[in-house]
Amino acid sequence: MDARWPAAVKIIASLFASEGAADYLGEPVSQAAHMLQAGALAEQAGAAHELVAAALLHDVGHFTGARTGQDLMRGTDNLHGEQGAAWLGQWFGPQVTEPVRLHVSAKRYLCAVEPGYFSRLSPASVYTLGVQGGPMSADEITEFEASPYAGPACQVRRWDDQAKDPAAAAPPFEHFAPLLAALAR
Repeated sequence: MDARWPAAVKIIASLFASEGAADYLGEPVSQAAHMLQAGALAEQAGAAHELVAAALLHDVGHFTGARTGQDLMRGTDNLHGEQGAAWLGQWFGPQVTEPVRLHVSAKRYLCAVEPGYFSRLSPASVYTLGVQGGPMSADEITEFEASPYAGPACQVRRWDDQAKDPAAAAPPFEHFAPLLAALAR
């Protein structure tokens, strides 16, 4: 990592190299590989820089809060979207943090409103959906749709769902470091 990068980028890089190297909670890739794949998918789609950052960082809450991803897999919602958004908020604005915060809600929303979406979830994601509250109710759908970040959160969610391929090549964290440095405040 380049010594000139801001502290935020160095701290995030260290998470990708340490906790991020761990297995991704029932998926066939590491947590870092999953997030790097999601960031790469957003970048390939031509997403705005903030949305690429959100896709890249969407799961940092699994290892930055009081509850971990292991807690989630044991049946306790770790609120990793909330935890990740709060942690990232020290460096990034809402265009990055809100899609992170809402990406679990986006899964619940898409399961409720999009026929066939549930059947495309991985087994681990189906399990966590149950822990996270299941498909949204009508009132929850209305509330979610009212958020200006609902659309970006759904985009992040779709990249999240696709970013679990053990054969996929994703760029290293350093590829995204300049983008994060430019967005960090």
